[in-house]
Amino acid sequence: MSGDDDPQEQTIADDLVVTKYKMGAEIANQALKSVVQAATAGISVLSLCQTGDAFIMTEIGKVFKKEKDMKKGIAFPTSVSVNNCVCHHSPLKSDPDITLKDGDLVKIDLGVHVDGFISNVAHSFVVGVTKEAPLTGRKADVLKAAHLCAEAALRLVKPGNQNTQVTEAWNKIAKSFKCSPIEGMLSHQLKQHVIDGEKTIIQNPTDQQRKDHEKAEFEVHEVYAVDVLISTGEGKAKDVGQRTTIYKRDPDKQYGLKMKTSRMFFSEVERRFDTMPFTLRAFEDEGKARLGVVECAKHELLQPFNVLHEKEGEFVAQFKFTVLLMVNGPLRITNGLYEPELYKSEHEVEDPELKALLQSSASRKTQKKKKKKASKTVESATGQPMDETEAAE
Repeated sequence: MSGDDDPQEQTIADDLVVTKYKMGAEIANQALKSVVQAATAGISVLSLCQTGDAFIMTEIGKVFKKEKDMKKGIAFPTSVSVNNCVCHHSPLKSDPDITLKDGDLVKIDLGVHVDGFISNVAHSFVVGVTKEAPLTGRKADVLKAAHLCAEAALRLVKPGNQNTQVTEAWNKIAKSFKCSPIEGMLSHQLKQHVIDGEKTIIQNPTDQQRKDHEKAEFEVHEVYAVDVLISTGEGKAKDVGQRTTIYKRDPDKQYGLKMKTSRMFFSEVERRFDTMPFTLRAFEDEGKARLGVVECAKHELLQPFNVLHEKEGEFVAQFKFTVLLMVNGPLRITNGLYEPELYKSEHEVEDPELKALLQSSASRKTQKKKKKKASKTVESATGQPMDETEAAE
């Protein structure tokens, strides 16, 4: 589903599209905050996933109420991956549950879309750490490394730069903390209804991946979900056979499903989620969903988001943000809740170029003149007043 041959493609050149991204981002940021606040020792991972998804669905129901046909909702189901679990852990009620304990390194990943415009966010933290007793050691190293990789990307993902510059910076930063980016992981360009656009940034590629991966230049009016995953280990993520619960429909694949359960399941997927990732937990009858998904996945109508693990005993940290490449500079619309004073590492970035990059400002030149006009356009379209800071951006 390439946007190049689609003359109707809507981009952030349009103020209303920017507003839709920001509305989704606001909900994603608040959902993340609600899950992080609930993530204390003794709480179950399943309940955290349910908390995040329920929050998104409640809040998304409050925007664009008059637009009955507009698709909006979860763009990535809440996932809570602990310690050496890398990503996509979003258990079903029938799966064995995990209870958080003090010292666990927790990654929360979720996404929201308004009219197909996607805002993704992920954040990592260690349960039970306080400013009075900051964390040291390997967990602190990997959290700091991942945070600085995200900060470097915010300064490098801008028009005129190449995706390879980000890959190289990530490798160097991770190395300075004696950590490794997870091999082959991709950050994707986002388009309307497309979570995995064609331009990507690769992490820690193998020699073969380096050859195969397409070099790309970032351009004005593009949007990216920048996803950083760093490990204390070698950075090799494996599928160890844990049940996959998150899937997304592949619009380019077709197949005549044989089983009635599969057909009913697939038509519900099309109706409720279109091409967005979804969790089997979202179906009323989880048993039927688990049955229906098998034939759909076997014939590639659905793509799985497998639960991946690093080696036992290692720790993985993730930060993900969504950035709009505006004319006057990159605008990060989703943010983690990283608190530097909680994590103390004995390592730091030594590379002088990267040090200078990380110390440079990531703030944008505001365009005052367009403010009033933009806010009027958006107000008439959404029926909601736009605040001063939003209009300025």
